[in-house]
Amino acid sequence: MALTAMDKLFKDARFTNAEKGPTWTYDMGVVLEGMAEVWRNTGDATYFNYIQNWMDRYVAEDGEIRNYRATEYNIDHVKNGRSLLLLYKVTGRQKYLKASEKLYAQLKTHPRTHEGGFWHKKVYPYQMWLDGLYMAQPFYTEYAALMNIPSIYDDVVNQFTYMESHARDTKTGLLYHGWDESKQERWADPNTGLSKHFWGRGMGWFAMALVDVLDNFPEDHPRRGELVGILRRTLNAAAKFQDPKTGVWYDVIDLGKREGNYVEASASSMFVYAMAKAVRKGYVKPSFQKHVQKGYAGLLKEFVTPAGPDRVDLNRVVEVSGLGGKKYRDGSFAYYMSEPIRTNDPKGVGAFILASSEVEFAESPQPKNKVLVTLDNFYNKEFKKSPSGRMEPYHYLWNGDDNNGFSLLGRIFEQHGGALHTLPDAPTSQNLAKSKIYLIVDPDTEKETAKPNFMTEAQAKEIANWVHKGGVLVLFSNDVGNCEISKFNILPQQFGITFNEDSRNKVKGDQFEMGAIEIPAGTGIFDRTKKIYIKEISTMQVKQPAKAVVQDNGDNIIVSAKYGKGTVFAIGDPWLYNEYTDGRKLPAEYQNFEAAHELVSWLIKQTK
Repeated sequence: MALTAMDKLFKDARFTNAEKGPTWTYDMGVVLEGMAEVWRNTGDATYFNYIQNWMDRYVAEDGEIRNYRATEYNIDHVKNGRSLLLLYKVTGRQKYLKASEKLYAQLKTHPRTHEGGFWHKKVYPYQMWLDGLYMAQPFYTEYAALMNIPSIYDDVVNQFTYMESHARDTKTGLLYHGWDESKQERWADPNTGLSKHFWGRGMGWFAMALVDVLDNFPEDHPRRGELVGILRRTLNAAAKFQDPKTGVWYDVIDLGKREGNYVEASASSMFVYAMAKAVRKGYVKPSFQKHVQKGYAGLLKEFVTPAGPDRVDLNRVVEVSGLGGKKYRDGSFAYYMSEPIRTNDPKGVGAFILASSEVEFAESPQPKNKVLVTLDNFYNKEFKKSPSGRMEPYHYLWNGDDNNGFSLLGRIFEQHGGALHTLPDAPTSQNLAKSKIYLIVDPDTEKETAKPNFMTEAQAKEIANWVHKGGVLVLFSNDVGNCEISKFNILPQQFGITFNEDSRNKVKGDQFEMGAIEIPAGTGIFDRTKKIYIKEISTMQVKQPAKAVVQDNGDNIIVSAKYGKGTVFAIGDPWLYNEYTDGRKLPAEYQNFEAAHELVSWLIKQTK
């Protein structure tokens, strides 16, 4: 579907006019959200580059956004801010952050209802639509997290509570498409201000907004539970109206038996995405998976048709449905049925890619229970100034989307049944008790950290005892110029491993072959991986119980050890950080992304 989108979408005059430039529209942003997920699932930079190439057509070096006008106060125009934040986090280029600041500036002055809800548009005064929650709130929340603006979080919760309190039908649990505070619009009920019907895609937007907002909403915020509650009520209501015959949803969601109504692809894709992600994140009970499976099977059967080699079409997507406007939309059933139905409309395409991504994400073999994967942030504890001006931890951390982060590795752990955790303190039997896997990466030198935390005998014994009881220890060291090795060796020597204070595989420029390592058959870890890239590494000396897994020209490159009931994996580099797994730098012949999947799968199995 992603490849089809690249071939077929955004070829019309709105996006190909060389003089005027492409239209700044949320349609684009929905597709780019899908592309981001395909990139994360594949490690193929084709999809990331597609996002960047499109945004670069809009965004100048000073952050100005072509064909965007903040004074329109159109909530739809905020949507693409999430693509800008992704590009900033991955590339570090300031132009994307500056552009996102302009969208945030719009929200700071955006007109609101009397209680504080964002108007859908300036031309639709006093109106809140379900659509608007998706267009602004995921960006608003992510921006708050990046820029450390905690006051935004309450505002985000309020937007959802306002919308639900006005639009939710107590009998069905469904949400009406729009609400007019002034009760003056012709489509609005004079008593409630509500529109007449429950539009499927409107509820789909609302559900997607909730699961995406929660990604960046603080775990410890006192109002997080309110968002989860709204999500559960919304998905429970949608599940009741899942068509038992097709497994998907109707355009007007509660009127499936009414003549003229039809099952619609974008709403159905949105519900599958929101439900699947809610199951994965634990917001709803695992039993909800039956709705996901039935819904996704319905998507494939009802809407997807082949469109050539490695291409598919998505059919029966309603082009648009709104309320009011110049060509007046009265919100009647007849109105919804009058809107054109298209093949490969971007709103449906983007939502379908997201749904497919979530379903694919869940298809990896899973352990019976989640495996807690703890990443050290004690021996590796570097800080840098964040965009907000605060000094924050960085370098080889789960939340790092830049070259030096482990966001893709963390995602792979989650895909295989891991639950991510970070340990900022010295390891003890107590704080490691629930962890099944513990990663220590690139211990700090004095040039990297003013007061580095060096390994001690006592700490090494605590970790070794944890391994002996069944823990899985992962040691990603580094070469002598970039890592403290001599003191750290107290730990690996417990298992027969000593990191050498050397630096192998030094690479000049883009001469990637200088960092190539061939993976032999029979490692017991890597079956599909044949060639990896790893540069500036420390080699290892090995004695019992450790053994070499991969050697090159007599040097031990990858080592493992069984110790009591536990396992140790060691390599002399943090080699699976984003720069060498995200596909943007390495030639395709290097299989670091594939190796990450195989290693993680093996590590998870060792926890049994």
